[in-house]
Amino acid sequence: MAKIFDVNFLYSSFFIILQALPTTLGITLVAFAFGMLIGFFSAIVRIYRVPVLRHIVTFYTSFIRGTPLLVQIYLAYYGLPLMLKGVEANYGWRLDISGIPAIYYVYVAYAINTGAYLTETIRGAIEAVDMGQFEAAQSIGMTTQQMYIRIILPQAFLVALPNLGNTIISLIKDTSLAFSVTVVELIAKAKITAARNLRFFEVYIAAAAIYWLTCMVLEYMVKVAEQYAKKKRGLA
Repeated sequence: MAKIFDVNFLYSSFFIILQALPTTLGITLVAFAFGMLIGFFSAIVRIYRVPVLRHIVTFYTSFIRGTPLLVQIYLAYYGLPLMLKGVEANYGWRLDISGIPAIYYVYVAYAINTGAYLTETIRGAIEAVDMGQFEAAQSIGMTTQQMYIRIILPQAFLVALPNLGNTIISLIKDTSLAFSVTVVELIAKAKITAARNLRFFEVYIAAAAIYWLTCMVLEYMVKVAEQYAKKKRGLA
């Protein structure tokens, strides 16, 4: 009679699935880095109400926040190759579209998704800085760039840090959708491992443990960063 629950298989599966963690972390880091750039640009457009661009940003954030991430992944995976083929046909560029790994489409989808959510996080953090700080910086002749780098962004970062940490943790978990377009991250690795002898329960416990431990480490790192930032600002 087969074992109902195989502890040994759970243990061995843990380390097999762990091999896919770099892919999961890679998607998270790339998406967060580019999402920060998109989010900051979009937040500035919203704050200064830049003509035309603010309407584009409003549509962008509304569409991304109002549609499932899985749909966005499919749009990137199936839509970007069509766009590249159009560019190739119209401009005569020689693009090896078939040679582009699926993970690059995943990077694009996750970065765009993350940027939409970080837009509101960054905008709220910047607007939380006292207007007196802006006026003081302008009164001593600082340029806009100097004002943001030296005064506004350090304070806004401290305000936004908890939400930024939540975004990273959510990203870690959302990477589980990347398997839908053949990217072998943690969940895809778990499915492949379980398919060998149909022990799905043990495999998914192992996968859950990896996600949990990873998120715990990230949460700890965010708390340390928050304490350090407060200390540097003289708030702790």
